[in-house]
Amino acid sequence: MAVSGHECVRVTDAGIAYLADTAQLNRNALSKHEALVEQVARSMQGDGRIVWRDLSLRAWLPPQGDTPGCWRITRPDVFSIRNTSVQAYLEPIVHEIKVSRADLLGDLKKMEKRSAYLEVGGQCWYVLGCDAKGKPIADESEIPAECGVMVTVEDKLEVLRTAPKRPANGLPFAVWMTLAKAVPVQGMNPSGSGLFVAGE
Repeated sequence: MAVSGHECVRVTDAGIAYLADTAQLNRNALSKHEALVEQVARSMQGDGRIVWRDLSLRAWLPPQGDTPGCWRITRPDVFSIRNTSVQAYLEPIVHEIKVSRADLLGDLKKMEKRSAYLEVGGQCWYVLGCDAKGKPIADESEIPAECGVMVTVEDKLEVLRTAPKRPANGLPFAVWMTLAKAVPVQGMNPSGSGLFVAGE
């Protein structure tokens, strides 16, 4: 038992190797889309944000011209807010993950879906996977200007275009209620290794 009174566990080299092998098997089991969702979620966690995956969020789309306002249920792949108690500083962000060009092009035609993302998130990003040749499935010029664009480059996320920030009006009550009922992505320990070693 450590001096602090907390129990610590030392992982042997064989144990670390086993954990690494198991983690690799788990990663291989994920689909390409799920793996990229996980990568984005962990990246947002690394930035100190509170992160959720696959939330069903209710967004109010205000009237536009002759089109009346309406409620829309939207389900971003990754939704995150800053870890703060000040509502004005929450900076909600939506990340939509696309690994198929056909899926992306179909999604871009759905203006209401994108408007809902922008309504619940101060920023909206499209994160693009790569094709079999290792090239991004789309060019940044194909993504609407109101959204940011990221691509995966050698297992790292690279920003092609920063998402514009919308005015901070606080989270809608419906979103707060959803967050209150949902469980955020669980984080790793501060060292980022996922392992606790005695004396560290």
